Amino acid sequence: MTTWVFEGTVLPSGDTTRLTFGATTDGEPLPGRYAVPGLVDSHCHLTLAATPDGPVPRGEDFAAERLTELAEAGVSALRDVGGNRDVTLRLARSADDGRPLVLAAGRFLAPAGVYFPRAYEPVAPEDLLAAVEAEIADGATWLKLVGDFPEVGPDGPIRGSKISPTYDLDLVAAMLELAHSRNARVAAHVNTDHVTGLIQAGIDSVEHGTALTEQDLEVLGARGGAWTPTLCASVSPSPDETPEQRARREERSAYLASILPLAERYGVRVLTGSDVVGTVAGEIDMLVKHGLSVEQAITAASTGAQEYLGLSGAGNLVTYDADPREHPGVLAQPAAVVLNHRRIA
Repeated sequence: MTTWVFEGTVLPSGDTTRLTFGATTDGEPLPGRYAVPGLVDSHCHLTLAATPDGPVPRGEDFAAERLTELAEAGVSALRDVGGNRDVTLRLARSADDGRPLVLAAGRFLAPAGVYFPRAYEPVAPEDLLAAVEAEIADGATWLKLVGDFPEVGPDGPIRGSKISPTYDLDLVAAMLELAHSRNARVAAHVNTDHVTGLIQAGIDSVEHGTALTEQDLEVLGARGGAWTPTLCASVSPSPDETPEQRARREERSAYLASILPLAERYGVRVLTGSDVVGTVAGEIDMLVKHGLSVEQAITAASTGAQEYLGLSGAGNLVTYDADPREHPGVLAQPAAVVLNHRRIA
C-alpha cells in the first residue's frame, strides 16, 4: 500500500508539520499545502431523501451512496440524527475502514401528526421510554427527540406556521434521565422558545435552535452542551418562497447572526450539520457569514466536533491547495482525502 506524506499547515491550529499515512516514513507527497484532520457532519440523515412533500426514507444503497459522497468531501465521521434505523444502527455497530465512522440515533422520537409522516413511525407518549430503551439496546449512542414541530397533514406537507411542543416536559425529563443512565445523549430538534424548557430538562445538543437566547446559551454551555444550527436548512432561500416567507427567513438569519457569536463566550460547542439539503463546506461558509471567524467555523467542523463526540482525527486528513482561512470556498474542493490511513480521493 502506498505511503502518503503531507507537509504543510494543519488547521484549525495553524501548526506546520509533516504527517505520514502508511507503513513507511517516506512516500508519495499528498497534493495541497493546507489540511484539516477530517471533517465531521454532526447533523446528517444518511437515509432521508428530500422531496417537495418532505423527506422520505431510503435504504442501504442510498446510505452507501451518501457515505461515498461524504467521504470524498473529506468527512471522516458523522452523527446520523434520525432515519431508517435498520440501516443507520447497523452502520453504527459495524466498523469499515472504507467509509466515515457513523454515530447513529436510530428513529425519530415524536408522537403522531408532528413530523413528516413518511419519515418516521410515531411514538406515543406512553411508549416513549420503551422506545428509548429499544434504540439504546440496538446500539444508539444518541437519541433524536423532535422537541417541537408544526402540524403536518397525512399526505406530508406542513399545515401553517404555528409550531407546538411534542411531549410534556416532565416526560422529556424522564426520558433524559433514562438515556443518561444508559450513557446515551439526546439531540433535540427545536425552533421555538420551548428550547428553554428542554435545556433546563437536560438535553445535550440543540438542533436548529433558531429561538435560542443568550440565557439559554449560558445554561447550555455551563454543562458543556452543543448547538448544531444547520444554517443550510434554516436560512437558505427556497426557489418558490413567498415574500412573507422570505421576510421571515431574513429575520431569522439576522437573529442567528446576532446570537451565534455568543456561543463560544458561554462554552457552547457549535457543530456543523448538513441536514438533508446542505454540505459541511457549505455550513462552514454559512457560519462565517453569520458571525463566526473562519477558525471557529473550521473548528466546529473538525477538532471541536471530534472532541465533543469523543472521536479522534488520527488517520484522517483532507487537504486543500489554498488557505481556507483566506478562501473559505476552497473547502468545497479538496485536493486529497485520507480516510483511516488510506487515500481515497
